[in-house]
Amino acid sequence: MADAVATPAKDKGLWRDLVAYWLLGLCNNYGYVVMLTAAHDIISAFETEAEASKYLELPANSTQRRCNKMSTSAVLLADIIPSFLVKFLAPFLPFWVNVRMGLAIGLTVFSFITVALAKVEWLAFLGIIFTSASCGVGESTLLAYSSSFNKEVVSTWSSGTGGAGIVGALTYTLLIDLKLTPQQAMLIFLYVPTLQALAFWLLLRNPKEALVRTESAELVPQDVLTVKEKLIYFFKNLLPFFMPLSLVYFAEYFINMGLYELVYFEHIFISPPTQYRWISTDYQIGVFISRSSVNIIHFTLIWPMAILQCVNVVIFTLEAIFFFTPSFWLILVFVLWEGLLGGGAYVNTFYHMSKVVPPERRQYAIGMVAQADSYGIIAAGMLAIPVHNLICDIDVHERSSW
Repeated sequence: MADAVATPAKDKGLWRDLVAYWLLGLCNNYGYVVMLTAAHDIISAFETEAEASKYLELPANSTQRRCNKMSTSAVLLADIIPSFLVKFLAPFLPFWVNVRMGLAIGLTVFSFITVALAKVEWLAFLGIIFTSASCGVGESTLLAYSSSFNKEVVSTWSSGTGGAGIVGALTYTLLIDLKLTPQQAMLIFLYVPTLQALAFWLLLRNPKEALVRTESAELVPQDVLTVKEKLIYFFKNLLPFFMPLSLVYFAEYFINMGLYELVYFEHIFISPPTQYRWISTDYQIGVFISRSSVNIIHFTLIWPMAILQCVNVVIFTLEAIFFFTPSFWLILVFVLWEGLLGGGAYVNTFYHMSKVVPPERRQYAIGMVAQADSYGIIAAGMLAIPVHNLICDIDVHERSSW
């Protein structure tokens, strides 16, 4: 590409980067979403026949709750802790983008195959761990790499990750409704890493030709900081981005993996396991809408979203205990709102950072703040397990449902 200054109007290849980043966001989070949506099925698959059958049809006057022997929070922790460790280390490791992406894609392939072929519980969880590690490698790499492209790729990446929620949850739910087994569904999903490889190595342009330059004709070099300097910069400049995003994710994943399984209606048009899958899909629709909205409406303050998400925790906890909501449709409204808040916090955080963080610090800064969700999710998973078990021991209060 010529050294002359380019403008967005002259950059006719910009669409390639925008589409590539949307697809990369979709593929990177796809496996993660699928594992969360399938959490109930993955756990149930390894229950004994007696354990599984006792919940198939509870009598109307039963005071027994539908509770798996293991909370779906266990799947959450397996799906997030490896990702957290990867994202924690990534900003301090060499930025070999092609090596990192090859690793992410390979881990995705292994994850789907391992879960599909697992005959014992520990092997299924190993596959989930592969998924988590792949997601962590991909997110930390691609978000940091976005600093070398037009800033609009942040919004298409966020939209793509939101799209992963809808596509992943919906395709899994539909495949199960079509009577495929979870194992068969996992093998079908092997198309995802193939699409990810094509998007990164064929569709996405080289940063030297892709960056739309404004004032300067050269790419902005990234500061080479020592570990001490990186930590000082984080605590001094990045905590206002990090803390509210972490709290938002803590609240929403405490709901998703500690309470969703306990919010259900007996004797309505769909069974409780199917309700769980559709609630997960509804949540992902909310995430997709808000993650795709940053070019229409943009918020610079994330703390209000964090507070509202904590209010949702109270509502869903009370619902899981007392079953006070009269309608499954009302639950779906609450879940959609929860997804809107979570997706909005994510996309607005990184979009705002792309505008206010100095270009020479942006790659490191985005890589560090990308860890925020993992801190919140791990804390949520660890708290959700004992809370889930505590609520399981409470007798069900009858309610009308429609």
